[in-house]
Amino acid sequence: MFDKTEDKLNEAAGTARELYGKHTNSPDNELKGAARKYASQASYAVRDATDNVRDQVSTNPIAGLAVAAAVGVVFGFLLGRK
Repeated sequence: MFDKTEDKLNEAAGTARELYGKHTNSPDNELKGAARKYASQASYAVRDATDNVRDQVSTNPIAGLAVAAAVGVVFGFLLGRK
């Protein structure tokens, strides 16, 4: 739960650094701020997707097992090809 909050705070800090870089004409600060902002957005999206999958599997475990089996079969097929 606090990880998502941390991601949002890092996103805000990245946005602030990016704006600081734009106003001071510092490409280094602008680039580092943008990288931090987008990395935080990606991290938040991954955590959100993980939480959604965890919730779906806990409410319907049979479907979770079926999806896991299907993924295993696909990986087995792809890795077993010569």
